[in-house]
Amino acid sequence: MEKIRIAIVGLGNCASSLIQGIYYYRDKTPESAIGLMHWEIGGYKPSDIEVVAAFDIDKRKVGKDVNEAIFALPNCTTVFCPNLPPSGVKVSMGKVLDGFSEHMREYEEKYTFVLSEEPEPGEEEVIAILKKSKAEMLLNYLPVGSEEATRFYARCALKAGIGFINNMPVFIASDPTWANQFAQAGLPIIGDDIKAQLGATITHRTLTDLFRKRGVKLERTYQLNTGGNTDFLNMLNRHRLKSKKISKTEAVQAVAGIRLDPENIHISPSDYVPWQKDNKVCFLRMEGKLFGDVPMNLELRLSVEDSSNSAGCAIDAIRLLKLALQRGIKGPLYGPSAYLMKHPPKQFTDEEAFNLVEKFIASGFNEV
Repeated sequence: MEKIRIAIVGLGNCASSLIQGIYYYRDKTPESAIGLMHWEIGGYKPSDIEVVAAFDIDKRKVGKDVNEAIFALPNCTTVFCPNLPPSGVKVSMGKVLDGFSEHMREYEEKYTFVLSEEPEPGEEEVIAILKKSKAEMLLNYLPVGSEEATRFYARCALKAGIGFINNMPVFIASDPTWANQFAQAGLPIIGDDIKAQLGATITHRTLTDLFRKRGVKLERTYQLNTGGNTDFLNMLNRHRLKSKKISKTEAVQAVAGIRLDPENIHISPSDYVPWQKDNKVCFLRMEGKLFGDVPMNLELRLSVEDSSNSAGCAIDAIRLLKLALQRGIKGPLYGPSAYLMKHPPKQFTDEEAFNLVEKFIASGFNEV
């Protein structure tokens, strides 16, 4: 198979897990490959993905080989595929804009970004790098709250004529104006805000759907998350959380049947605990009433490695977008976005989204 040529914005923990996974599965077989939702998509295996361009703003990563940069601080995710060969691709300086929150300067360098002194590129320079690399798509891994920076890179993808996978909670694929721009340019897009393979959101959605199907009235629920990576440190600035809270809350409300009043649903990162590193702990509580109006409640604690959990979805998103490029499908990919993202252009139940993805793989079906 030809390689799927990808560019990445933000070589943090999520990108590290994704790139490690590309190499990890190279010597695996369908029988020995643990942790994949799809071994092949349209004939493409994980090892058919190749990083051809990357952007970051940390001085410990800019100018380094991609396969070296993904292990640099402040990355702290589990290393499950060490000693990667050089990729031959150097990390380019990215555009900062609002991709860095000032409060992070107060923390030790091992926990936070250290801004590079390299000159920031303009739009034309980024587009030139994307074109020269022959990237087919751009993956956005910018920090939560990077509204301006995400739009900057979305424009660059449009002008470079490549697809876009928006893994962050800035609304691009789910914004009709942006979605229409990609459709008019003849380019596919998947977004917004990537789910984990089996994380807090998908677990909360599944249980909410179970309440509905079993006739239990859900009255109140919360989902509190703690972690020790730069994502959680970044989100201590509550002003950056608006779209993240909308995205995570809507993902649960969409399967509730009867929507909860805002005061009865609370979903949010709750705190940064440095020693947790990339481990994310979710505390979930659901209160409801069942037969005879009798009250019940459910409490759950979920502990997962945050970044490898999301990489399990990203590795499918890349291959699904490749199929769209091959088939000339443009604009938002509805089934894949609903299956892989928290805030897609159109919400479906997880079972419906799964079936739509299988239909998309088989025939290119992309209707709502």
